[in-house]
Amino acid sequence: MTAARCQRPGCDGQIEDGFCNVCGHAGAAVEASVRTAAGRPDLTVPTAAGHFSGSTGSGRTGPGSWGSGSTGTGGSRPTRRGSGRTMRTGTARSRLGAGLVDVPPVPRIDPSSALLADPKVPEEKRFCGKCNQPVGRAREDRPGRTAGFCPNDGHPYNFEPKLRPGTLVAGQYEVRGCLAHGGLGWIYLAVDRNVDDRWVVLKGLLNAGDTDAMAAAVAEKRFLAQVSHPNIVSIFNFVEHPDDDGSEVGYIVMEYVGGSSLKQLLEARRLPDRTIDPLPVAQAIAYALEMLPALGHLHSLGLAYCDFKPENVIQYDRQLKLIDLGAVIRMDDQLSAIYGTIGYQAPEIAADGPSPASDVHTVGRTLAVLALGMVPARRGRPAMLPDPAEEPILARHESFHRALLRATDPDPLCRFESTDEMAEQLAGVLREVLSTDDGKPRPAVSSVFAQPRGTFAPGLLAQGSEAGRPAPHRVAAALPVPLVNTADPAAGLLASLATTDRGEVERIVFSTRNPSVELRLRLVRAYLDDGDARAARGGLADIAAMEPDDWRLDWYGGIAALIEGDFASACAEFDTVYSTLPGETAPKLALAAAAECAREDALAGRYYALAGRPDPSVADASFGLARVLLRAGDRGRALAALDTIPESSSRYVAAQLAAVQATLLRRSGERVGEPELRAAAARVERLQLDPATSHQVSASLFTAAVELTPANGPYFLGTQWNERELRLSLERCLRTSARLTSDARERVELVDKANAARPRTWI
Repeated sequence: MTAARCQRPGCDGQIEDGFCNVCGHAGAAVEASVRTAAGRPDLTVPTAAGHFSGSTGSGRTGPGSWGSGSTGTGGSRPTRRGSGRTMRTGTARSRLGAGLVDVPPVPRIDPSSALLADPKVPEEKRFCGKCNQPVGRAREDRPGRTAGFCPNDGHPYNFEPKLRPGTLVAGQYEVRGCLAHGGLGWIYLAVDRNVDDRWVVLKGLLNAGDTDAMAAAVAEKRFLAQVSHPNIVSIFNFVEHPDDDGSEVGYIVMEYVGGSSLKQLLEARRLPDRTIDPLPVAQAIAYALEMLPALGHLHSLGLAYCDFKPENVIQYDRQLKLIDLGAVIRMDDQLSAIYGTIGYQAPEIAADGPSPASDVHTVGRTLAVLALGMVPARRGRPAMLPDPAEEPILARHESFHRALLRATDPDPLCRFESTDEMAEQLAGVLREVLSTDDGKPRPAVSSVFAQPRGTFAPGLLAQGSEAGRPAPHRVAAALPVPLVNTADPAAGLLASLATTDRGEVERIVFSTRNPSVELRLRLVRAYLDDGDARAARGGLADIAAMEPDDWRLDWYGGIAALIEGDFASACAEFDTVYSTLPGETAPKLALAAAAECAREDALAGRYYALAGRPDPSVADASFGLARVLLRAGDRGRALAALDTIPESSSRYVAAQLAAVQATLLRRSGERVGEPELRAAAARVERLQLDPATSHQVSASLFTAAVELTPANGPYFLGTQWNERELRLSLERCLRTSARLTSDARERVELVDKANAARPRTWI
C-alpha cells in the first residue's frame, strides 16, 4: 500500500503509523486530538460541535471596560478611513484562500462522539454573568458550588445543565447530551424527530434570571431569521422549555456543524514547551478571506457580529462556518448589552457601540493569533502585537504586518473601511506572502490603481562605473494613477474625458458648479502632468477641505514632492499610502523609486523587491532592484532580477539588453571574464533586434572581448575567438552603426572608433 503524503503545507513527508515521518504531525489533520479532547470533562469547548466557544474572557461591555487593541511599528500610520473609493459590501463567495492556498481538510466527525462525558464547567471558568467576578470557587477543601449567588452583587448563577439526555424539548427535539458551555450557557446536541432525526444544536441561557442574557436570546430570534449565508450557521427554530422551577427557558435550534474550530486546530499544534507552532501565514489569511464575506453579509443587514475569534469558526472538509451568533447585535441598538472577548474586541466599542470597523478589529486580532501564535490577552488586558524585531514572521512579511496594524488600529477611522476592502487588500498580501515563500509569481489586476503609464528607468544600466538613478519627473509621469470612484457624480464625464490637457480640464472644472472630488483630482493630475507641483498642492488643499481622510491626497502629495525634489517628503507620503493599502503594488513601487532618488538604496531595494515579487511584469521593480544590486557590487543577483521579467512582457527585450549592459558595467580596473561575456552574447543571439540596436550591442560585446586579448577558442557572436577576427567584427559593427545614425557628430565618433579598432594590416 502506498504511504499517504503529509498534508501539512511545505512538508514532503509521508504518514507512517498515523504520523508524518518528517514533521511529526497527525496524518488525519486533528482527528485523533479531536476525539481525545471530546471526552475530556475539563474542556468547555468540544472539538466537533463548536457551536459555542468557551467564553473565558468574554463578557458584556460596560463603562471602564477592556483596554485598547495593539499598536506597533512597521511604517506610517494609514490614512484615516482609508480608501477614497466607495467600497462594496457583498456576499460573493470565493473558494478557500481565493483558490491560492491548499488548506489541509478537516474530517467531519460523528456528532455523538463530540458529547461531553461529564459536563462540568471548570471552577477557573466560572464568572458572574453580571459583574464578571469569579464565582463558584473552592474554599479550603470544599469544592465550589455550581449554583448559587455572586458574593459581589448577589446575582444568581447556575452552571448545571438544564436539559438531560432523553429530554424532549417542544415535543420535537430529543436531547442527547452536552456539547459545550459558553458565556450564554450550555450547548446541547439533539435530534429533530420531525425532520428525519437530523442532528441539531440547542443553545440555552446561562441563567433564566439573567435579564441581559434573556434579552440576547430574544435579539437572536429577531435577527437571525434574516441571516442566510453559506458561511454562517443556519438557525432552524426558536423554542421554549420549562426549567426545574417551572419558568420557561428559551432555546435556539441551530444547524450542527461537525468539524473543528480554528482554536482547536491551533491547539493541536502546541509544542512540548507549551508554546504554539502558529499556522502558516498564507493559511491564516485564507481563513480570514473566507470569513470576511460572511461578516460583510451581516453588515449589509445592519448587524455586527461582535465576537469573532478562532473559537467561533469551524472548519469541516475544506469549508468554514461562522458559528455562535449569540453576540450579534444591530448597529443602531443603543440599549442591549454587547458581548465580546478580551484580546479581540475593539477598544471603542463600549463608548461608541458596534460597527463594521469593530468587527474588522476582531478579524485582525484573530489573524495575529493564528499566524503568530500569540496569546490574545494577558492579565485581563489585550496583548500587544509583537515588533518585527521580535517576530521573524512580521519581519519576513512586512505587508502582512502593515495589514495587521491597520486592521487593529486603536482609531476605528484608520482601520479598513469595510470587510470588502480588508479582503481586497488581504488578497494582495496573500499573493505576496506566497510568492515570498516559494518564489512563484501570482499577478493580479488592481481594483484601486490603473496600470503604470510607462517605465521610468529601463535604460540606466549604461556602461561605466555605476548604474544611473531615475529622474524624479519621469517617475512622477510613469507611476499609475488611482481609479475613479464610480459613485462620484462626475464619474461618467471623466470616463469619456480622454484628455489630461491642463487648459481643457481647467475649463471643465471652473465651469462646473461645486465640482466633485473626482473632478478636482483630475485637475490635480493635470497640474502634475504639466510639472506644476505648486498648483497641484493648491488643488489638494481644496480637496482636503472636502475629504480630509482620502488616501489619494497622500498619493498625489507624494508625486508633487517628487517633482519638487523633496524626496524625504515623497517617501513619507508613499509610506502612508502603503500602510493604508498594504496589498497594492503601486505604493511599494513609488516608495522604492522615491528612496532611490533620495540615494537610500537599502530602502529602495527592499521595496523594489516587494513590488516585483508577486508580479514580475512590473518592469520598473526589476530594473530598480537590478540598479540597486549593481551599485552594491552584486552583479549576479542583479542579472537574476532582470531575468524575472517574463517573455510575455513588452519590456522583456529591454530587460535582456539591460542584463547585457549590467554584465559590461565595470568598476575601476575591473575586466569582464570570458564566461560572463559568452553568457551575455547568448542573450543577444536569442533576441530579435532591429539592425541599429543589434550592431550597437554587438559592438559593446566585441569591445569587451578584445580587451581580454583572446587566443583561439570557440566562436563568439559568429566570430572566431582571437583578437584579429574580433577586432574586424568590432570594426564592421561600428561602421554599420555610423551609416545608420542620423547624428553627424555621433557618426564621426563611431568612424574614429572603427579606425582605432581595425587590426594592423599591410594594406
